[in-house]
Amino acid sequence: QVQLVESGGGLVQPGGSLRVSCVASGSILSVNGMGWYRQAPGKQRELVASVSRSGTTNYADLVKGRFTISRDNAKNTVHLQMNSLNPEDTAVYYCYAYIRDSGFDFNNYWGRGTQVTVSS
Repeated sequence: QVQLVESGGGLVQPGGSLRVSCVASGSILSVNGMGWYRQAPGKQRELVASVSRSGTTNYADLVKGRFTISRDNAKNTVHLQMNSLNPEDTAVYYCYAYIRDSGFDFNNYWGRGTQVTVSS
């Protein structure tokens, strides 16, 4: 059984910073791509950032220059450092990962999400 657990969400003032993290655990043979989506109330879930196993990163235009994604392959973790936050960043942030837990295929796993609220 594979689990992804996020941490680090919370309330922050506009212009502030927050770091969310996600750790994958369980019967893991290999982890490929990892990343973060977010979903604000009344909106569709959208990709925030992703990082390949080799470290190649990709960001949504709205967060480029403000957010930084990183990962630790030895610990099966992915982090999202968020700076210069604004109220439009308020959302539930979901971690995902492509994990090979048996056989040859990589399966897509999701965390339960962590709330990030940007408000004064």
